[in-house]
Formats: sequence, structure tokens, C-alpha cells
Amino acid sequence: MKRLFSSLPFRLILALLIGIGLGQLFGEGPMKVVVSLQYVLGQLITFCVPLIVIGFIAPSITRMGGNASRMLRLAVVLAYLSSICAAFMSTGAGYALIPHLAIATDIEGLRELPPVVFQLNIPQIMSVMSALALSLMLGLAAVWTRSALTCQLLEEFQNIVLKIVERVIIPVLPFYICATFCNLSYQGMITRQLPAFVEVILIVMLGHYIWLAVLYLIAGAYSGKNPWEVVRHYGPAYMTAVGTMSSAATLAVALDCARKSKALRRDLVDFGIPLFANIHLCGSVLTEVFFCMTISQMLYGHLPSLGTMVLFCLLLGIFAIGAPGVPGGTVMASLGLITGVLLFDDAGTALMLAIFALQDSFGTACNVTGDGALTLFLTGYAEKHRIAEGETA
Repeated sequence: MKRLFSSLPFRLILALLIGIGLGQLFGEGPMKVVVSLQYVLGQLITFCVPLIVIGFIAPSITRMGGNASRMLRLAVVLAYLSSICAAFMSTGAGYALIPHLAIATDIEGLRELPPVVFQLNIPQIMSVMSALALSLMLGLAAVWTRSALTCQLLEEFQNIVLKIVERVIIPVLPFYICATFCNLSYQGMITRQLPAFVEVILIVMLGHYIWLAVLYLIAGAYSGKNPWEVVRHYGPAYMTAVGTMSSAATLAVALDCARKSKALRRDLVDFGIPLFANIHLCGSVLTEVFFCMTISQMLYGHLPSLGTMVLFCLLLGIFAIGAPGVPGGTVMASLGLITGVLLFDDAGTALMLAIFALQDSFGTACNVTGDGALTLFLTGYAEKHRIAEGETA
């Protein structure tokens, strides 16, 4: 039971349910406290977003640039392409399906929230896009100049930011989501949108399986090997990912599954599976894109423009490669994109965090299983270009 309560997704779901219940019970007086609490916590989370962007994107660039062998470059490109192509597929599905879902966008009959009685403004040290630009330039310049000291400082800064995420952001998230859903429940929004939540989660899970099929078919066609010889061994890894909601916790099982496949070269399994576990997040990216589009329709009454979604998907692929190794790492790292590109407010951000947590385990399972397809692609590339063992890292 203690282990269950220590699980972030469980705590977020519990906070969601408590918030909905309190929203049905509270009157205007208690809601003033709830609204003020949500505002303060939202300010704190928003302040940390640029720090998260710099802390995880810049060190990721320096790590990739410091060991830029041919196979490593190929692996990073494959992971990025898989993520953004999954994102574009999810975008197309969003435009095709979301307008036909039972999503109520009118605000008639909704109660108004009371005003915030206590405002604690915590402005960001810089805008999100400035943080992204600084991360890219700082990381690339450190690689170009081979500045070992700067690379080390960035690694230290990443560790500091990760502790901020683990000890500040993660602990306050349940309270923030509880307050947000209390507000939505008080207004009457949640009771209207519950069927839409269920539909969206089922659509996203179907999207995972479609994208995995696409990945394995492409990898099989390129390598000239039967992709089923890889997929059929991945059952234990998939179920472990569903249970642990962590690519890192699943790594040992994923390695064991991949090593059983006769289609994968052993040295490329040892090279690719641990690498892809950290940089290949196709399932999480696919999920986030569709959820963002749904929430935009749900809360703001419209889908984001095509240009906005293209920019969001391209940048999200970069953020996914540098995502922190914490529960919901992809959406955590990309909070800046959600607020800076999609222009989500506090309610939209909290709703995104909560609904993402509901299916986080299946997104992780898609990520882990997809790693086998990319490793099959690496195997085909190595054989076509006659790359011997020992030249892969």
C-alpha cells in the first residue's frame, strides 16, 4: 500500500478525484481559498519551466556532441524522426477525430469562479522560447569549443534542476491538480467532459499500436529481416513497462527480450536499447499531441492552427530527447511548449498533466517496444554498410 501511495500517477489520479468531489461540495467561501492556492502553485510551476528547459536540453546536446560516432548520430536521428512522425500522425488524427467527439465547448450554465484573494506573482527569469534558444546555443557552442568545464557545469545544473523537479514540482503537483479539478468541478465542466476523456484515452492507445506496426514494418523492410522475430519476444518488456511506468526500470527486461531475437545483432542490442530507452519517446509524444489538441478544443473552444501544431511537434521531438527521467518526464520537460507555443493557461496545464498520468504506463510501454524496431533498423544499417562489432559506439 505504501508503494502504491508513493506512485506519482496514483497520487495525481487521487488528487483529481478528491478535487472533483470537493468541487461539488464547496461553496463560494472555500472556493476563494482553492482559487488562490491554484494561482500561487501555478506561479511556482511556471517559474521553474525555463529552468527545466535549460537544465535538460543543453546537457543533452553536449552529451550527444561529445561522442558523435556514425551509429550514435544515426540513433539520435532515428529517435527524433520516430517521435516527430508519431506526433504528425497524432496531429492528423486530432484534426480528423476531435471535432466529432462529444466535447462540449459552450460555457452556458457554468458557475463563475470567485476572484483570487491572494496573489503571489513569481515572474519567470526569461521566456520559454528564450530559454530554448539559450539551451540550443549554449549546448552547441560548448561542443564546438570542446569546453569540458562548461559541459561539466551543465551536467551539474541538470542535477540541480532534477532535484528541484523531484523535491518541489513533483510534491506540489497533486495539490495543484486537486485545486484545478476542484475549480472545474465547481464550474460544472468535468461532468460534461467525462465521456470525452474515456474516448480520447482509447483513441490514443489504438494510436500506439498503429505506430508500433508502422515502425516495425519500416524497420523490417529496410533490414530485410522479419520484424515478428523481434516483436514476439517483447511481451515481458511491454507488461513490465505498463506496471512500472518507467523506461529505466524496464531496461533490464527489455535487454533480455531483445537479446532473444535472432534478427538483432548482439552488440547493437547492447548499444541501442539503453540509448533508445532515454531518447526514444514516440508513445509519449503521440499521446501528448493528441491530448493537447483535445484540451484546446475542450477549454478554449478550438483546435490549434496547423502552423502552431507543426512547430509544436518539431520542438517536442527535441524536448523528448532531453526529457528528465521522472514520471511523466516528456510532458514535464515540454511544459514550456504547452504554455509558450500552445498558450495554455493554468487550467489547461493542470488538465494536461492529469490526463497524461492516466495513460502514462501505456505510453511508456509503446516507447520501450518501439526501441526494438529502431534497433532492428540499426542492425540493417550496420550490415548494409559493413560496420564491424566495436565500431558502433
